Amino acid sequence: MVNGPGLFSDIGKRAKDFLTKDYVSDQKFSISSCSETGVAFTSTAVKKGGLSSGDVAALYKYKNAIIDVKLDTQSNISTTFTIADIVPSTKAIASFKIPDYSSGKLEVQYFHNHATFTTALALSKNPVVDVTATLGTPTINFGVEAGYDTTSGNFTKYTAGVNLSKPESCASILLGDKGDTVKASYLHHLDQVRKSAAVAEFSRRFSTNENTFTVGGLYAVDNLTVVKAKLNNHGKLGAVLQHEVIPKSVLIIASEFDTMALDKTPRFGLSLALKP
Repeated sequence: MVNGPGLFSDIGKRAKDFLTKDYVSDQKFSISSCSETGVAFTSTAVKKGGLSSGDVAALYKYKNAIIDVKLDTQSNISTTFTIADIVPSTKAIASFKIPDYSSGKLEVQYFHNHATFTTALALSKNPVVDVTATLGTPTINFGVEAGYDTTSGNFTKYTAGVNLSKPESCASILLGDKGDTVKASYLHHLDQVRKSAAVAEFSRRFSTNENTFTVGGLYAVDNLTVVKAKLNNHGKLGAVLQHEVIPKSVLIIASEFDTMALDKTPRFGLSLALKP
């Protein structure tokens, strides 16, 4: 693919991942392996709220095509087929779930040096069409997103955003929920080797006059251990300890506290991912 402004979904993604990724609230165990034919297998078990679930996934890559199949404990089969460059600078993604055949979706992405476009169509009798467009460069770009219900003839969503990205920082503003919500975020790496970083995110919902302000930080203790923390103005404090037990195998311990209701039991999460 060409080196362009990226997808609309990339706007604000770096800060969002910083504040959400690895903050697990359940017990999760996964094992991954790769066969000689290039098929990657992943088995995952999750325990949440006293309930257990799991899935088995297989991913196969061949030239410019990727097939990803997942089977969960409810006997649902999810399949995603991705193929790149059928037409130069394009990517097509088809997904569906069995037995829910109405969940099928087809998405086409087009990448250009100064623009990207995507169109997603639900494969059902009454499809919803989602369209995004992003203009600019990898450093600064503007994007819009819209969803249209072909049955009612109404827009289900429209969103606009701007993103400014540099190697050491990233800032973004998103206007979503049909203009009812605005979200601004800023991520900054405090040193050249990226051992420490800070992030801030502000969101406001105009219909309820609700404001949420969240700050977070990251510090790499060494090459194997990373600690993260976040706190918002509602008193929710989260912390993560991530440690590479053996090469490519990561242990994550996370917790969340409500500092305004210390009588409540804190939430704890544990994740262990083993890879060969």
